[in-house]
Amino acid sequence: MITFQMMMAAAAFLTAGCRNQPAESRSSVKNDPDQLILYIGTYTEKEGHVDGKATGIYIYSMDRATGQLTYTGVSPFTINPSFIKVHPNGKWLYAVNETGNETGEMAGSVSAFRLTDDGRKLELINTVSSAGNYPCHIDTDQTGRWAFAANYGSGTVALFPIGDDGTIGEAVSVDQHKGKGLTSRQESAHAHMIISSPDNRFIYSCDLGTDRIYIYRLDTIRGELTSAGDPYVAAPGSGPRHMTFHPNKSLAYVVNELNGTIACLKVDSLTGSLTSFQVVATTPGDNGMNASCADIHFTPSGKYLYASNRGAFNSIAMYSADPVTGELTFLGNQPVNGKTPRSFVIDPSGSFLLVANQDSDNVVTFRIDQATGMLTETGMDANIPTPVCLKFME
Repeated sequence: MITFQMMMAAAAFLTAGCRNQPAESRSSVKNDPDQLILYIGTYTEKEGHVDGKATGIYIYSMDRATGQLTYTGVSPFTINPSFIKVHPNGKWLYAVNETGNETGEMAGSVSAFRLTDDGRKLELINTVSSAGNYPCHIDTDQTGRWAFAANYGSGTVALFPIGDDGTIGEAVSVDQHKGKGLTSRQESAHAHMIISSPDNRFIYSCDLGTDRIYIYRLDTIRGELTSAGDPYVAAPGSGPRHMTFHPNKSLAYVVNELNGTIACLKVDSLTGSLTSFQVVATTPGDNGMNASCADIHFTPSGKYLYASNRGAFNSIAMYSADPVTGELTFLGNQPVNGKTPRSFVIDPSGSFLLVANQDSDNVVTFRIDQATGMLTETGMDANIPTPVCLKFME
């Protein structure tokens, strides 16, 4: 059993000679406006659902014109940094360490890193308890003064202060989700995501285990997450996992892992409440229960939305969004040339979509057709051990 103390020791251990280092040569590009820095969260340990093979957080540069990925480096060793977040100021990066146990002891943790050498190196700042088990998501508010994490195993969400030097403080507010759902995956609460609204007025947490989206306000004076009202109640057995906001409208879109759907929601800007106006399938004509959806993102223009299917499909579901209503029209499914697409990311220009295929150890790059929203292969794939989460430095 991995204890929090063991996690702290491992996180402080620097591995200059990294195991499982990708074969691509080190990038010599520095301060190049034609390159974007990409960070890749991974699994480093064997867990019940994955055979982790990685070392830590991998760093690549991406050619803005071609999508070509070039290996740059890797972080100091850190256990299971499955989900990551670049701070809004571009100076720091935060990662969950997805560990835990079944005894009730809170064994998960989160780590802070300093970005140096124009973002091409990561230096560990500190590690603190995630106030839960198996944390799977981390984010910051829009000001960058606060971070919050979702703990899947314990069904808790936690709030952390961020210091002036990038240090992540101990949790100052923790909320325990309660309840269960209809399926075997929903025997208890499983907080899967926590993010702030674009206007920073509300914090939302998707809970796969309870079929709820919890809505909070962030009290920056007391350092608390406080309830903003009743949670949004999703369809029974749907398993809300990740959500994203329309870049131009007061709309949110939630991908449901357990029934293969996307719920399109109106956001009340005054109360934060959510109201459904459309539900679409990610695998039309097939059994959505086998889709095992994972991630969801808009292009910066708001014209196209994408969601990942794992399970039997291993594809990206593609949609166009009505410019007035925000309603979605299904465009098709694009195979991801790999197995178990977890997170994916769209570059800031909206030109490329990159997919992390966890169980085939590769990141695949697609070009986005600006006129149709369809994805086409670029051939610019990279071999990366058990990749999970992709984040650009913008």
